[in-house]
Amino acid sequence: MARIMLENVTRRFGLVIAVDNVSLPIIDGEFFALLGPSGCGKTTTLRLIAGLEVPTAGRVHIGDRDVTGLPPRERDVAMVFQDYALYPHMTILDNVGYPLKVRGVGRREIRERVGEVAGFLQIAELLERRPAQLSGGQQQRAAVARAVVHKPQVFLFDEPLSNLDAKLRLEARGFLKHLQHELGITTVYVTHDQAEALALADRIAIMNQGRIIQVGTPLEVYRRPQTTFVAGFIGNPPMNLVPCRLEVGVDTAHLVGTTFRLDLTSLRDRLALTLRDGEEVILGVRPEHLTFCGQGDSFAIPAETYAIQPLGAECVVILLVDSTTLSVRLFTGEPPQQTGRVWVGVNPERILVYRKSGELVLG
Repeated sequence: MARIMLENVTRRFGLVIAVDNVSLPIIDGEFFALLGPSGCGKTTTLRLIAGLEVPTAGRVHIGDRDVTGLPPRERDVAMVFQDYALYPHMTILDNVGYPLKVRGVGRREIRERVGEVAGFLQIAELLERRPAQLSGGQQQRAAVARAVVHKPQVFLFDEPLSNLDAKLRLEARGFLKHLQHELGITTVYVTHDQAEALALADRIAIMNQGRIIQVGTPLEVYRRPQTTFVAGFIGNPPMNLVPCRLEVGVDTAHLVGTTFRLDLTSLRDRLALTLRDGEEVILGVRPEHLTFCGQGDSFAIPAETYAIQPLGAECVVILLVDSTTLSVRLFTGEPPQQTGRVWVGVNPERILVYRKSGELVLG
């Protein structure tokens, strides 16, 4: 087990800055996720930890060692690539057991340990086949098995579940979290799937354009996203973001849109500390923190029904507010019958307010 420390790490490819001055401590034994859209720099960051990329600037530490100049084989890490990287001439048994073989483990013990991991990942009956005889999802599970069959200092996963169907993805997700918890091995997991990151990680770093935007526990980044980028990326449906204007009086405060006026007088002093009267802001509120209400209710916003999406145990209603779509998440088995013009109630204790530039100022 080992902690990981990135210190002011930058990686350039010509004029492109893939990783931009990233400093990041990853705690010994934690499950850490790098989350972000395609091209944000998360895989390059993972490859810098693995030693497959050399930083243009900065240092990489694993445990008590500065490994910046060390090749991958000297870092004691195990990595699962997005494209599997299985040896085509070997059976799956030999592929999965290869890390044990090069460490001098006996054939009998290799079979036992490979069999145990293969059973968890539902590939026990595939061990005598070669990679070309497996589906993409089966190959990916074999690659995961090869990484976890021995106990390195660090696990590195680059979207290892992306080719699995929904049922197997959930099962493999549970297996990975259970295994990491049992072994206590520091794990860095790259994904663009925010549901995966929220379900697996102890902490998450959200990346965009080579930079880390926010680091926190799943609940922290979900409940209090520090920018509108994070707010719009985390959550399914994501946070509602509605442009409006702040009006601050001597003893009053309102958020004003084209068709609504929310009384935030109770938050007036906090708003006035950081924002000025008339400033354009963005109202943020999660879909589950909205409810349908009557026209005369406090904190009510008028809206037009756009679409209703029944999802079994819950229902998502898409509304139009001032030409902005608004999602309402209802935990009910029956979709609402009301359509057309409706009124939506906002819980003021759940409101977040962002500057027009995207930074959180209230929440």
